[in-house]
Amino acid sequence: MAGDAPARAPDPAQDRAADAAGFDARADVAAFLHDLAVVRRLSRHTQAAYRADLARLLDDRDIQRLGGWPDLQASHLRAIVARQHRAGLSGRSLARWLSAVRSFCRWLLREGRIPANPAAGLRAPKSPRKLPSVLDADAMGAFLEGIGAQDDSDPLLAARDRALFELTYSSGLRVSELVAVCWPDFDQDLTALRVTGKGGRTRIVPVGRKARQALADWRALQPGDGHVFPGRKGGPLSTRAVQLRIRQLGLRQGVQQRLHPHLLRHSCASHVLESSQDLRGVQELLGHADIATTQIYTHLDFQHLARVYDASHPRARRRAGPDDKAVADSAGDNDQDSSH
Repeated sequence: MAGDAPARAPDPAQDRAADAAGFDARADVAAFLHDLAVVRRLSRHTQAAYRADLARLLDDRDIQRLGGWPDLQASHLRAIVARQHRAGLSGRSLARWLSAVRSFCRWLLREGRIPANPAAGLRAPKSPRKLPSVLDADAMGAFLEGIGAQDDSDPLLAARDRALFELTYSSGLRVSELVAVCWPDFDQDLTALRVTGKGGRTRIVPVGRKARQALADWRALQPGDGHVFPGRKGGPLSTRAVQLRIRQLGLRQGVQQRLHPHLLRHSCASHVLESSQDLRGVQELLGHADIATTQIYTHLDFQHLARVYDASHPRARRRAGPDDKAVADSAGDNDQDSSH
């Protein structure tokens, strides 16, 4: 209307002053974590990771001097990254920290608390990419066949362990996916399993013959329609219990490599890729959102190829004496066995 006063143009200085007057960094982080839990419905594990990373942000001296979130600049975050890197934090850990801060700043931006995301263009220092450790096919077969082979083994526990780790290796499951499996998640013949992985993404994975037999043996001893691997209190077996159990079994069998559930998942991926050369298929099996994550296994496959090449190619082998030839022949035999 004609008598109304004209609308006031936004005043960034006043907005910053208002933000500083009511600035409570920890309350803002708590509100963001609530958003992750209620709106985005992320897992408790993911929420805990965000909470730990953002606690590191709040504890930094530069952040504690801010008058409000609009004062947060990329230079503050670069300084924090540099200090933490000098303190020994790896590039991978810093990349995860920056990802958490970037998500928090996106939330602040969406809430109108900051004019731009200061973490948007920041990258963590690069660190050498660590190749996942795996067991070769023969060692994996020996470990799985050795479960319950000791005379003093509890038959019920041995049946559970065999089903537990045959399924992990057969279907390339994460330990969190493994303990969440319920009997209705399988099809009628136990040949396929519906898995809910990271981000609530669902996929169907095949179940191999050995795993199907182990699962059938286990169900005959432990009937029911709930969790396939129940804990003592009726809920699912804990991930920590699975980690401890596979380590104990490895020690009992004298396996030189330290065993953990993810090693079985890595080994599954490596062995399938080695035999099929189907990177996209391995991505679907593992439930990776980005194929770049799956590509780490191509490096393992290349290592295998390089060993075969060095032992077999006429132009790769050194002119060697009898002892060297025996070593090369042995390497060739081992590589041929591990490809099955």
